[in-house]
Amino acid sequence: MRFLGNVLAVIVGLIIFSVLSILVSFGIIGMIAASGNEEVTVKENTILHLNLNGRTIVERTSEDDLDIPIFGSVLGQPNTAGLVNLKKAIEEAKTNPSIKGIYLNTGFVLAGQANLLELREAFEDFKTSGKFILAYDEVYTEGGYYLASVADEIYLNPMGGIDFNGYSSDVLFFTGLFEKVGIKPEVFRVGEFKSAVEPFILKKMSDENRLQTQAFLSDINANALKGIADSRGINLDSLTKTNNLMLVREPEDAVTYNLITDLAYEDEIHAKLREKLGLSEDDTISTINATKLNTTVKSKNITSRNRIAVILAEGEIVSGDAEGVISSDKFAKEIRKARKDDNIKAIVLRVNSPGGSVLASEVIWREMVEAKRVKPVYVSMGEVAASGGYYISAPADTIVAQPNTITGSIGIFGLWFNTKDFLNDKLGITTDVVETGELSDFMNPTRDLTEVERKIVQTSVEKGYETFISKVAKGRGMNPEDVKAVASGRVWTGNQAIERGLVDVLGGLDDTIELAAQRINAGDDYRVVYYPQKKPWFEQLMSDFGENVKLKMLKSELGENFTLYQQAQKLKNYQGIQVRMPLEYIIK
Repeated sequence: MRFLGNVLAVIVGLIIFSVLSILVSFGIIGMIAASGNEEVTVKENTILHLNLNGRTIVERTSEDDLDIPIFGSVLGQPNTAGLVNLKKAIEEAKTNPSIKGIYLNTGFVLAGQANLLELREAFEDFKTSGKFILAYDEVYTEGGYYLASVADEIYLNPMGGIDFNGYSSDVLFFTGLFEKVGIKPEVFRVGEFKSAVEPFILKKMSDENRLQTQAFLSDINANALKGIADSRGINLDSLTKTNNLMLVREPEDAVTYNLITDLAYEDEIHAKLREKLGLSEDDTISTINATKLNTTVKSKNITSRNRIAVILAEGEIVSGDAEGVISSDKFAKEIRKARKDDNIKAIVLRVNSPGGSVLASEVIWREMVEAKRVKPVYVSMGEVAASGGYYISAPADTIVAQPNTITGSIGIFGLWFNTKDFLNDKLGITTDVVETGELSDFMNPTRDLTEVERKIVQTSVEKGYETFISKVAKGRGMNPEDVKAVASGRVWTGNQAIERGLVDVLGGLDDTIELAAQRINAGDDYRVVYYPQKKPWFEQLMSDFGENVKLKMLKSELGENFTLYQQAQKLKNYQGIQVRMPLEYIIK
Protein backbone atom coordinates (compact mmCIF):
# COMPACT_ATOMS: atom_id res chain seq x y z
CA MET A 1 0.00 0.00 0.00
CA ARG A 2 2.90 2.37 0.74
CA PHE A 3 4.27 1.73 -2.76
CA LEU A 4 0.86 2.44 -4.30
CA GLY A 5 0.55 5.57 -2.18
CA ASN A 6 3.94 6.80 -3.38
CA VAL A 7 2.98 6.16 -6.99
CA LEU A 8 -0.29 8.04 -6.57
CA ALA A 9 1.53 10.91 -4.88
CA VAL A 10 3.94 11.17 -7.82
CA ILE A 11 1.06 11.09 -10.32
CA VAL A 12 -0.86 13.77 -8.42
CA GLY A 13 2.31 15.87 -8.18
CA LEU A 14 2.88 15.60 -11.93
CA ILE A 15 -0.72 16.57 -12.66
CA ILE A 16 -0.50 19.61 -10.37
CA PHE A 17 2.84 20.62 -11.88
CA SER A 18 1.45 20.27 -15.42
CA VAL A 19 -1.64 22.33 -14.62
CA LEU A 20 0.44 25.03 -12.96
CA SER A 21 2.82 25.07 -15.93
CA ILE A 22 -0.10 25.53 -18.33
CA LEU A 23 -1.61 28.30 -16.22
CA VAL A 24 1.73 30.09 -15.91
CA SER A 25 2.30 29.69 -19.65
CA PHE A 26 -1.09 31.19 -20.50
CA GLY A 27 -0.39 34.00 -18.06
CA ILE A 28 2.96 34.70 -19.69
CA ILE A 29 1.48 34.57 -23.17
CA GLY A 30 -1.23 36.99 -22.12
CA MET A 31 1.25 39.44 -20.65
CA ILE A 32 3.51 39.21 -23.70
CA ALA A 33 0.56 39.76 -26.02
CA ALA A 34 -0.58 42.72 -23.97
CA SER A 35 2.89 44.21 -23.89
CA GLY A 36 3.35 43.61 -27.61
CA ASN A 37 0.18 45.57 -28.44
CA GLU A 38 1.09 48.46 -26.16
CA GLU A 39 3.27 51.16 -27.66
CA VAL A 40 5.65 52.46 -25.03
CA THR A 41 6.00 56.21 -24.69
CA VAL A 42 8.16 58.10 -22.25
CA LYS A 43 6.08 60.58 -20.27
CA GLU A 44 7.35 64.01 -19.40
CA ASN A 45 9.17 64.25 -16.08
CA THR A 46 10.06 60.54 -15.90
CA ILE A 47 12.75 58.72 -13.92
CA LEU A 48 14.64 55.68 -15.23
CA HIS A 49 14.36 53.13 -12.41
CA LEU A 50 17.14 50.53 -12.43
CA ASN A 51 16.44 47.93 -9.76
CA LEU A 52 19.41 45.55 -9.90
CA ASN A 53 18.79 43.90 -6.54
CA GLY A 54 19.19 40.14 -6.92
CA ARG A 55 20.06 40.56 -10.58
CA THR A 56 22.93 38.69 -12.15
CA ILE A 57 24.64 40.89 -14.72
CA VAL A 58 25.30 38.89 -17.89
CA GLU A 59 26.57 40.12 -21.24
CA ARG A 60 23.15 40.31 -22.84
CA THR A 61 19.55 39.22 -22.39
CA SER A 62 16.80 38.96 -25.00
CA GLU A 63 15.64 42.32 -26.31
CA ASP A 64 12.07 41.46 -25.33
CA ASP A 65 13.00 40.45 -21.78
CA LEU A 66 10.21 41.46 -19.41
CA ASP A 67 10.73 42.89 -15.95
CA ILE A 68 8.52 40.43 -14.05
CA PRO A 69 10.11 39.46 -10.71
CA ILE A 70 7.74 36.54 -10.12
CA PHE A 71 9.62 34.39 -12.64
CA GLY A 72 12.82 34.66 -10.66
CA SER A 73 11.11 33.41 -7.53
CA VAL A 74 9.05 30.73 -9.29
CA LEU A 75 12.05 29.27 -11.08
CA GLY A 76 14.37 29.56 -8.12
CA GLN A 77 16.87 31.48 -10.21
CA PRO A 78 18.02 35.07 -9.84
CA ASN A 79 16.79 37.39 -12.55
CA THR A 80 19.38 38.42 -15.09
CA ALA A 81 20.12 41.82 -16.55
CA GLY A 82 22.11 42.26 -19.73
CA LEU A 83 25.08 44.64 -19.63
CA VAL A 84 24.46 45.62 -23.25
CA ASN A 85 20.80 46.32 -22.54
CA LEU A 86 21.51 48.36 -19.41
CA LYS A 87 24.10 50.53 -21.13
CA LYS A 88 21.72 51.11 -24.02
CA ALA A 89 19.03 52.35 -21.62
CA ILE A 90 21.46 54.58 -19.72
CA GLU A 91 22.64 56.15 -22.99
CA GLU A 92 19.05 56.81 -24.07
CA ALA A 93 18.20 58.29 -20.66
CA LYS A 94 21.11 60.68 -21.04
CA THR A 95 19.74 62.29 -24.21
CA ASN A 96 15.98 61.82 -23.80
CA PRO A 97 14.57 65.18 -22.57
CA SER A 98 11.63 63.48 -20.87
CA ILE A 99 13.90 61.59 -18.48
CA LYS A 100 15.14 63.74 -15.61
CA GLY A 101 17.31 61.27 -13.71
CA ILE A 102 18.02 57.71 -12.57
CA TYR A 103 16.80 56.00 -9.40
CA LEU A 104 19.24 53.20 -8.61
CA ASN A 105 18.94 50.08 -6.41
CA THR A 106 22.11 47.99 -6.39
CA GLY A 107 22.32 46.50 -2.91
CA PHE A 108 22.62 42.84 -3.87
CA VAL A 109 23.66 43.09 -7.52
CA LEU A 110 25.50 39.95 -8.65
CA ALA A 111 28.34 40.85 -10.99
CA GLY A 112 32.07 40.68 -11.45
CA GLN A 113 34.23 43.73 -10.94
CA ALA A 114 34.82 44.45 -14.63
CA ASN A 115 31.09 44.53 -15.41
CA LEU A 116 30.48 46.79 -12.42
CA LEU A 117 33.21 49.11 -13.68
CA GLU A 118 31.68 49.16 -17.15
CA LEU A 119 28.31 50.13 -15.66
CA ARG A 120 29.96 52.81 -13.50
CA GLU A 121 31.54 54.28 -16.61
CA ALA A 122 28.12 54.39 -18.28
CA PHE A 123 26.72 56.22 -15.24
CA GLU A 124 29.67 58.64 -15.23
CA ASP A 125 28.93 59.44 -18.85
CA PHE A 126 25.23 59.89 -18.00
CA LYS A 127 26.14 62.44 -15.32
CA THR A 128 27.72 64.71 -17.93
CA SER A 129 24.15 65.50 -19.02
CA GLY A 130 23.58 67.31 -15.72
CA LYS A 131 20.82 64.89 -14.75
CA PHE A 132 20.81 63.30 -11.31
CA ILE A 133 21.45 59.76 -10.08
CA LEU A 134 20.00 58.87 -6.69
CA ALA A 135 20.79 55.49 -5.07
CA TYR A 136 18.98 53.85 -2.18
CA ASP A 137 18.97 50.43 -0.56
CA GLU A 138 18.47 48.68 2.73
CA VAL A 139 21.75 46.76 2.57
CA TYR A 140 24.77 47.10 0.27
CA THR A 141 27.24 44.37 -0.56
CA GLU A 142 30.80 45.40 -1.42
CA GLY A 143 30.07 45.23 -5.14
CA GLY A 144 26.65 46.80 -4.75
CA TYR A 145 28.13 49.80 -2.96
CA TYR A 146 30.95 50.12 -5.49
CA LEU A 147 28.35 50.55 -8.22
CA ALA A 148 26.09 52.84 -6.15
CA SER A 149 28.99 55.08 -5.18
CA VAL A 150 28.86 56.72 -8.61
CA ALA A 151 25.49 58.31 -7.69
CA ASP A 152 25.15 62.00 -6.78
CA GLU A 153 23.27 61.02 -3.63
CA ILE A 154 23.38 57.69 -1.77
CA TYR A 155 20.92 56.76 0.96
CA LEU A 156 20.76 53.78 3.33
CA ASN A 157 17.93 52.49 5.47
CA PRO A 158 18.50 53.52 9.13
CA MET A 159 18.53 49.84 10.15
CA GLY A 160 20.54 48.73 7.11
CA GLY A 161 24.22 48.15 6.55
CA ILE A 162 27.14 48.32 4.13
CA ASP A 163 29.68 45.56 3.60
CA PHE A 164 32.81 47.66 3.22
CA ASN A 165 35.86 45.75 4.35
CA GLY A 166 37.74 44.71 1.21
CA TYR A 167 37.59 41.59 -0.93
CA SER A 168 38.33 38.00 -0.06
CA SER A 169 38.42 34.86 -2.19
CA ASP A 170 37.29 31.43 -1.03
CA VAL A 171 38.37 28.24 -2.80
CA LEU A 172 36.66 24.91 -2.17
CA PHE A 173 39.02 21.94 -1.69
CA PHE A 174 37.77 18.40 -2.32
CA THR A 175 40.86 16.45 -1.25
CA GLY A 176 39.41 15.43 2.13
CA LEU A 177 36.22 14.22 0.46
CA PHE A 178 38.16 12.14 -2.04
CA GLU A 179 40.19 10.60 0.79
CA LYS A 180 37.02 9.58 2.59
CA VAL A 181 35.39 7.95 -0.44
CA GLY A 182 38.56 6.38 -1.85
CA ILE A 183 39.07 8.43 -5.03
CA LYS A 184 42.64 9.35 -5.98
CA PRO A 185 43.07 12.28 -8.36
CA GLU A 186 46.19 12.32 -10.51
CA VAL A 187 47.30 15.60 -11.98
CA PHE A 188 49.47 16.49 -14.97
CA ARG A 189 50.35 20.15 -15.36
CA VAL A 190 52.89 22.72 -16.45
CA GLY A 191 53.38 25.91 -14.44
CA GLU A 192 53.67 26.39 -10.70
CA PHE A 193 50.78 28.87 -10.77
CA LYS A 194 48.34 26.56 -12.59
CA SER A 195 46.08 26.32 -9.56
CA ALA A 196 42.98 24.88 -11.25
CA VAL A 197 43.96 21.42 -10.02
CA GLU A 198 44.68 22.41 -6.42
CA PRO A 199 41.15 21.74 -5.13
CA PHE A 200 41.68 18.06 -6.00
CA ILE A 201 45.18 17.50 -4.58
CA LEU A 202 45.60 19.98 -1.69
CA LYS A 203 43.65 21.02 1.38
CA LYS A 204 44.69 24.65 1.24
CA MET A 205 46.21 27.10 -1.24
CA SER A 206 49.76 26.61 -2.39
CA ASP A 207 52.18 29.46 -1.72
CA GLU A 208 52.17 30.31 -5.45
CA ASN A 209 48.39 30.43 -5.63
CA ARG A 210 48.18 32.52 -2.47
CA LEU A 211 50.71 34.95 -3.94
CA GLN A 212 48.83 35.45 -7.21
CA THR A 213 45.43 35.61 -5.51
CA GLN A 214 46.67 38.25 -3.05
CA ALA A 215 48.14 40.24 -5.94
CA PHE A 216 45.04 40.37 -8.11
CA LEU A 217 42.63 40.85 -5.18
CA SER A 218 44.71 43.77 -3.90
CA ASP A 219 44.72 45.35 -7.35
CA ILE A 220 40.95 44.89 -7.73
CA ASN A 221 40.33 46.40 -4.29
CA ALA A 222 42.67 49.33 -4.99
CA ASN A 223 40.85 50.01 -8.25
CA ALA A 224 37.47 49.98 -6.49
CA LEU A 225 38.67 52.27 -3.70
CA LYS A 226 40.06 54.78 -6.18
CA GLY A 227 36.75 54.89 -8.04
CA ILE A 228 34.80 55.37 -4.80
CA ALA A 229 37.21 58.04 -3.55
CA ASP A 230 36.91 59.98 -6.80
CA SER A 231 33.12 59.76 -6.88
CA ARG A 232 32.60 60.60 -3.22
CA GLY A 233 35.37 63.20 -2.92
CA ILE A 234 37.10 61.28 -0.13
CA ASN A 235 40.84 61.22 0.47
CA LEU A 236 42.10 57.86 -0.86
CA ASP A 237 44.36 57.14 2.12
CA SER A 238 41.53 57.86 4.52
CA LEU A 239 39.12 55.66 2.56
CA THR A 240 41.67 52.84 2.42
CA LYS A 241 42.00 52.95 6.21
CA THR A 242 38.20 52.87 6.58
CA ASN A 243 38.12 49.83 4.31
CA ASN A 244 41.06 47.97 5.86
CA LEU A 245 39.79 48.34 9.44
CA MET A 246 36.09 47.91 8.56
CA LEU A 247 35.28 51.14 10.36
CA VAL A 248 31.76 51.23 8.92
CA ARG A 249 30.04 48.86 11.33
CA GLU A 250 26.79 50.70 12.06
CA PRO A 251 24.55 52.61 9.62
CA GLU A 252 25.57 55.91 11.20
CA ASP A 253 29.24 55.12 10.46
CA ALA A 254 28.49 55.24 6.74
CA VAL A 255 27.45 58.89 7.16
CA THR A 256 30.40 59.70 9.41
CA TYR A 257 32.91 58.40 6.88
CA ASN A 258 31.05 60.00 3.96
CA LEU A 259 30.24 56.73 2.20
CA ILE A 260 26.62 57.83 1.91
CA THR A 261 24.70 61.09 1.85
CA ASP A 262 22.36 60.19 4.71
CA LEU A 263 20.12 57.58 6.32
CA ALA A 264 16.53 57.50 5.09
CA TYR A 265 13.44 55.34 4.72
CA GLU A 266 12.05 54.50 1.31
CA ASP A 267 9.07 56.84 1.65
CA GLU A 268 11.52 59.66 2.37
CA ILE A 269 13.40 58.73 -0.80
CA HIS A 270 10.17 59.01 -2.76
CA ALA A 271 9.67 62.45 -1.26
CA LYS A 272 13.16 63.47 -2.41
CA LEU A 273 12.42 62.22 -5.92
CA ARG A 274 9.17 64.20 -6.00
CA GLU A 275 11.10 67.28 -4.92
CA LYS A 276 13.59 66.80 -7.75
CA LEU A 277 10.75 66.44 -10.23
CA GLY A 278 8.86 69.42 -8.85
CA LEU A 279 5.90 67.27 -7.80
CA SER A 280 3.52 67.72 -4.89
CA GLU A 281 3.13 65.18 -2.11
CA ASP A 282 0.16 63.42 -3.72
CA ASP A 283 1.56 63.29 -7.26
CA THR A 284 2.59 59.95 -8.73
CA ILE A 285 6.22 59.53 -9.74
CA SER A 286 6.49 58.47 -13.37
CA THR A 287 9.13 55.76 -13.82
CA ILE A 288 10.27 53.51 -16.65
CA ASN A 289 12.55 50.48 -16.56
CA ALA A 290 15.40 49.65 -18.93
CA THR A 291 13.47 47.08 -20.94
CA LYS A 292 10.61 49.43 -21.78
CA LEU A 293 12.89 52.38 -22.42
CA ASN A 294 14.92 50.34 -24.90
CA THR A 295 11.80 49.61 -26.95
CA THR A 296 11.59 53.33 -27.71
CA VAL A 297 15.16 53.52 -29.03
CA LYS A 298 15.52 53.59 -32.80
CA SER A 299 18.46 51.65 -34.21
CA LYS A 300 21.20 53.90 -35.58
CA ASN A 301 22.64 53.55 -39.06
CA ILE A 302 20.40 50.55 -39.74
CA THR A 303 21.17 50.75 -43.48
CA SER A 304 24.91 51.23 -43.06
CA ARG A 305 27.08 48.79 -44.97
CA ASN A 306 29.81 49.28 -42.37
CA ARG A 307 28.90 46.69 -39.80
CA ILE A 308 30.91 45.62 -36.77
CA ALA A 309 30.10 42.14 -35.53
CA VAL A 310 30.25 41.76 -31.75
CA ILE A 311 30.38 38.08 -30.87
CA LEU A 312 29.54 37.56 -27.20
CA ALA A 313 31.46 34.56 -25.84
CA GLU A 314 30.45 33.89 -22.23
CA GLY A 315 30.97 30.78 -20.11
CA GLU A 316 33.19 27.72 -20.08
CA ILE A 317 34.81 26.57 -23.33
CA VAL A 318 33.57 23.14 -24.37
CA SER A 319 33.41 21.05 -27.52
CA GLY A 320 30.20 20.64 -29.49
CA ASP A 321 27.19 22.91 -29.87
CA ALA A 322 25.86 23.40 -26.34
CA GLU A 323 23.88 26.37 -25.01
CA GLY A 324 24.95 28.62 -22.14
CA VAL A 325 28.67 28.03 -22.72
CA ILE A 326 31.28 28.80 -25.38
CA SER A 327 30.83 25.70 -27.51
CA SER A 328 33.45 25.28 -30.23
CA ASP A 329 31.14 24.34 -33.10
CA LYS A 330 28.74 27.18 -32.43
CA PHE A 331 31.30 29.95 -31.97
CA ALA A 332 33.59 28.80 -34.76
CA LYS A 333 30.53 29.01 -37.00
CA GLU A 334 29.69 32.53 -35.78
CA ILE A 335 33.24 33.78 -36.40
CA ARG A 336 33.32 32.11 -39.82
CA LYS A 337 29.99 33.66 -40.73
CA ALA A 338 31.24 37.12 -39.76
CA ARG A 339 34.44 36.56 -41.75
CA LYS A 340 32.54 35.66 -44.93
CA ASP A 341 29.97 38.48 -44.65
CA ASP A 342 31.21 41.36 -46.83
CA ASN A 343 29.01 43.84 -44.95
CA ILE A 344 30.89 43.07 -41.73
CA LYS A 345 34.05 45.15 -41.83
CA ALA A 346 35.46 44.25 -38.40
CA ILE A 347 34.94 41.63 -35.70
CA VAL A 348 34.93 42.17 -31.93
CA LEU A 349 35.05 39.04 -29.80
CA ARG A 350 33.75 39.81 -26.32
CA VAL A 351 35.32 37.19 -24.04
CA ASN A 352 34.03 36.38 -20.57
CA SER A 353 35.44 32.95 -19.80
CA PRO A 354 37.67 31.09 -17.30
CA GLY A 355 38.67 28.66 -20.07
CA GLY A 356 37.98 24.99 -20.57
CA SER A 357 38.84 22.35 -23.15
CA VAL A 358 42.12 22.92 -25.00
CA LEU A 359 40.70 21.18 -28.08
CA ALA A 360 37.62 23.43 -28.15
CA SER A 361 39.85 26.48 -27.59
CA GLU A 362 42.02 25.40 -30.51
CA VAL A 363 39.00 25.15 -32.82
CA ILE A 364 37.92 28.70 -31.96
CA TRP A 365 41.52 29.96 -32.13
CA ARG A 366 41.81 28.69 -35.70
CA GLU A 367 38.71 30.62 -36.79
CA MET A 368 40.08 33.76 -35.14
CA VAL A 369 43.32 33.38 -37.11
CA GLU A 370 41.42 32.89 -40.36
CA ALA A 371 39.22 35.91 -39.66
CA LYS A 372 42.27 38.07 -38.96
CA ARG A 373 43.61 37.30 -42.45
CA VAL A 374 40.53 38.95 -43.97
CA LYS A 375 39.47 41.80 -41.66
CA PRO A 376 40.34 43.53 -38.38
CA VAL A 377 39.75 41.37 -35.32
CA TYR A 378 39.53 42.84 -31.80
CA VAL A 379 38.98 41.29 -28.38
CA SER A 380 37.14 42.94 -25.50
CA MET A 381 37.74 41.14 -22.22
CA GLY A 382 34.95 41.18 -19.66
CA GLU A 383 35.04 39.99 -16.06
CA VAL A 384 37.43 37.13 -16.80
CA ALA A 385 39.28 36.08 -19.95
CA ALA A 386 41.85 33.65 -18.67
CA SER A 387 43.49 30.39 -19.68
CA GLY A 388 41.33 29.13 -22.58
CA GLY A 389 39.71 32.55 -22.58
CA TYR A 390 43.14 34.03 -23.30
CA TYR A 391 43.93 31.26 -25.78
CA ILE A 392 41.07 32.29 -28.07
CA SER A 393 41.91 35.99 -27.59
CA ALA A 394 45.59 35.75 -28.52
CA PRO A 395 45.21 36.07 -32.33
CA ALA A 396 43.42 39.45 -32.15
CA ASP A 397 44.94 42.60 -33.63
CA THR A 398 44.18 44.42 -30.38
CA ILE A 399 43.17 43.15 -26.94
CA VAL A 400 41.20 45.51 -24.69
CA ALA A 401 40.53 44.77 -21.00
CA GLN A 402 39.24 46.61 -17.98
CA PRO A 403 41.79 47.41 -15.22
CA ASN A 404 40.05 44.84 -12.99
CA THR A 405 39.53 42.13 -15.61
CA ILE A 406 41.03 38.78 -14.58
CA THR A 407 43.15 37.41 -17.40
CA GLY A 408 46.32 35.48 -18.21
CA SER A 409 46.53 32.03 -16.58
CA ILE A 410 48.55 30.80 -19.56
CA GLY A 411 49.01 27.19 -18.53
CA ILE A 412 47.65 23.71 -19.13
CA PHE A 413 46.78 20.60 -17.15
CA GLY A 414 45.28 17.14 -17.32
CA LEU A 415 43.18 15.54 -14.59
CA TRP A 416 42.44 11.84 -14.02
CA PHE A 417 40.59 10.05 -11.21
CA ASN A 418 41.51 6.62 -9.88
CA THR A 419 38.28 5.08 -8.52
CA LYS A 420 39.75 1.67 -7.66
CA ASP A 421 39.51 1.99 -3.85
CA PHE A 422 36.09 3.59 -4.09
CA LEU A 423 34.74 0.68 -6.16
CA ASN A 424 36.55 -2.09 -4.29
CA ASP A 425 36.40 -0.95 -0.67
CA LYS A 426 33.28 1.23 -0.57
CA LEU A 427 31.01 -0.52 -3.04
CA GLY A 428 32.45 -4.03 -3.20
CA ILE A 429 32.82 -3.86 -6.98
CA THR A 430 35.81 -5.45 -8.71
CA THR A 431 36.83 -5.39 -12.36
CA ASP A 432 38.94 -7.46 -14.74
CA VAL A 433 40.12 -6.85 -18.29
CA VAL A 434 41.41 -8.61 -21.42
CA GLU A 435 43.79 -6.68 -23.71
CA THR A 436 45.15 -7.12 -27.23
CA GLY A 437 47.97 -4.58 -26.80
CA GLU A 438 50.14 -3.25 -24.01
CA LEU A 439 48.14 -0.02 -23.84
CA SER A 440 44.68 -1.22 -24.91
CA ASP A 441 43.48 -0.52 -21.37
CA PHE A 442 44.97 2.99 -21.45
CA MET A 443 43.99 5.23 -18.50
CA ASN A 444 41.47 2.78 -17.06
CA PRO A 445 40.01 4.59 -14.00
CA THR A 446 39.55 1.33 -12.06
CA ARG A 447 43.28 0.78 -11.48
CA ASP A 448 46.52 2.64 -10.80
CA LEU A 449 48.26 4.29 -13.73
CA THR A 450 51.49 2.81 -15.03
CA GLU A 451 54.63 4.89 -15.41
CA VAL A 452 54.28 4.58 -19.19
CA GLU A 453 50.78 6.05 -19.05
CA ARG A 454 51.93 8.89 -16.80
CA LYS A 455 54.78 9.73 -19.14
CA ILE A 456 52.49 9.76 -22.19
CA VAL A 457 50.01 12.15 -20.56
CA GLN A 458 52.67 14.42 -19.06
CA THR A 459 54.41 14.64 -22.45
CA SER A 460 51.09 15.58 -24.05
CA VAL A 461 50.50 18.29 -21.44
CA GLU A 462 53.99 19.71 -21.88
CA LYS A 463 53.55 19.73 -25.66
CA GLY A 464 50.22 21.48 -25.23
CA TYR A 465 51.86 24.11 -23.04
CA GLU A 466 54.55 24.79 -25.66
CA THR A 467 51.80 25.10 -28.28
CA PHE A 468 49.91 27.56 -26.07
CA ILE A 469 53.07 29.62 -25.53
CA SER A 470 53.86 29.69 -29.27
CA LYS A 471 50.34 30.81 -30.17
CA VAL A 472 50.43 33.64 -27.63
CA ALA A 473 53.92 34.66 -28.78
CA LYS A 474 52.85 34.74 -32.43
CA GLY A 475 49.59 36.57 -31.73
CA ARG A 476 51.20 39.12 -29.43
CA GLY A 477 54.43 39.56 -31.40
CA MET A 478 56.46 38.43 -28.38
CA ASN A 479 59.43 36.16 -27.84
CA PRO A 480 58.32 32.75 -26.47
CA GLU A 481 60.67 33.10 -23.52
CA ASP A 482 59.10 36.46 -22.65
CA VAL A 483 55.68 34.83 -22.73
CA LYS A 484 56.87 32.06 -20.41
CA ALA A 485 58.05 34.70 -17.94
CA VAL A 486 54.44 35.85 -17.46
CA ALA A 487 52.80 32.46 -18.02
CA SER A 488 53.14 29.34 -15.80
CA GLY A 489 49.40 29.59 -15.22
CA ARG A 490 49.62 32.88 -13.34
CA VAL A 491 46.53 35.09 -13.18
CA TRP A 492 46.79 38.85 -13.74
CA THR A 493 44.43 41.80 -13.58
CA GLY A 494 44.05 43.99 -16.66
CA ASN A 495 46.28 46.58 -15.00
CA GLN A 496 49.01 44.00 -14.48
CA ALA A 497 48.51 42.38 -17.89
CA ILE A 498 49.00 45.60 -19.86
CA GLU A 499 52.35 46.11 -18.11
CA ARG A 500 53.40 42.63 -19.27
CA GLY A 501 52.31 42.88 -22.88
CA LEU A 502 49.29 40.58 -22.60
CA VAL A 503 46.80 43.42 -23.12
CA ASP A 504 47.06 46.46 -25.42
CA VAL A 505 44.46 48.94 -24.17
CA LEU A 506 42.44 49.45 -20.99
CA GLY A 507 38.74 49.96 -21.59
CA GLY A 508 35.35 48.35 -22.06
CA LEU A 509 33.31 46.97 -24.91
CA ASP A 510 32.32 50.40 -26.25
CA ASP A 511 35.97 51.44 -26.35
CA THR A 512 36.78 48.30 -28.33
CA ILE A 513 33.99 48.95 -30.81
CA GLU A 514 35.21 52.52 -31.24
CA LEU A 515 38.73 51.29 -31.96
CA ALA A 516 37.36 48.91 -34.58
CA ALA A 517 35.32 51.74 -36.16
CA GLN A 518 38.44 53.91 -36.35
CA ARG A 519 40.37 51.07 -37.95
CA ILE A 520 37.86 50.76 -40.80
CA ASN A 521 37.59 54.57 -41.15
CA ALA A 522 33.83 54.41 -40.60
CA GLY A 523 33.49 57.62 -38.61
CA ASP A 524 29.95 57.56 -37.21
CA ASP A 525 28.63 55.57 -40.16
CA TYR A 526 28.61 52.05 -38.72
CA ARG A 527 26.19 49.62 -37.18
CA VAL A 528 26.90 47.13 -34.38
CA VAL A 529 25.40 43.66 -34.81
CA TYR A 530 25.47 41.18 -31.92
CA TYR A 531 25.99 37.43 -32.26
CA PRO A 532 24.94 34.73 -31.48
CA GLN A 533 21.34 35.79 -31.90
CA LYS A 534 19.37 35.46 -28.69
CA LYS A 535 16.29 33.28 -28.53
CA PRO A 536 13.08 35.22 -27.89
CA TRP A 537 12.55 35.64 -24.16
CA PHE A 538 9.47 33.39 -24.02
CA GLU A 539 11.15 30.59 -25.98
CA GLN A 540 14.19 30.75 -23.72
CA LEU A 541 11.99 30.73 -20.61
CA MET A 542 10.04 27.67 -21.66
CA SER A 543 13.14 25.74 -22.72
CA ASP A 544 14.74 26.44 -19.34
CA PHE A 545 11.63 25.93 -17.24
CA GLY A 546 12.08 22.24 -16.48
CA GLU A 547 15.77 22.56 -15.69
CA ASN A 548 15.18 25.51 -13.38
CA VAL A 549 12.48 23.67 -11.45
CA LYS A 550 14.89 20.74 -11.05
CA LEU A 551 17.58 23.06 -9.69
CA LYS A 552 15.14 24.66 -7.24
CA MET A 553 14.18 21.25 -5.90
CA LEU A 554 17.84 20.24 -5.56
CA LYS A 555 18.69 23.49 -3.81
CA SER A 556 15.84 22.94 -1.38
CA GLU A 557 16.99 19.37 -0.65
CA LEU A 558 20.74 20.01 -0.46
CA GLY A 559 20.74 23.38 1.30
CA GLU A 560 24.28 24.63 1.83
CA ASN A 561 25.60 21.55 -0.02
CA PHE A 562 24.04 22.80 -3.26
CA THR A 563 27.27 24.68 -4.03
CA LEU A 564 29.20 21.40 -3.78
CA TYR A 565 26.71 19.79 -6.16
CA GLN A 566 27.23 22.59 -8.69
CA GLN A 567 31.01 22.19 -8.45
CA ALA A 568 30.73 18.44 -8.96
CA GLN A 569 28.54 18.98 -12.02
CA LYS A 570 31.24 21.16 -13.55
CA LEU A 571 33.65 18.23 -13.42
CA LYS A 572 31.76 16.79 -16.38
CA ASN A 573 33.47 19.41 -18.54
CA TYR A 574 36.95 18.42 -17.32
CA GLN A 575 37.43 15.93 -20.15
CA GLY A 576 40.74 15.85 -22.01
CA ILE A 577 43.57 18.35 -21.60
CA GLN A 578 42.34 21.61 -20.03
CA VAL A 579 43.24 25.28 -20.21
CA ARG A 580 41.17 26.82 -17.43
CA MET A 581 41.31 28.74 -14.19
CA PRO A 582 40.45 27.16 -10.82
CA LEU A 583 37.09 25.45 -10.62
CA GLU A 584 35.68 28.44 -8.77
CA TYR A 585 37.06 31.70 -7.45
CA ILE A 586 34.46 33.01 -5.01
CA ILE A 587 35.28 36.71 -4.58
CA LYS A 588 33.28 38.53 -1.93
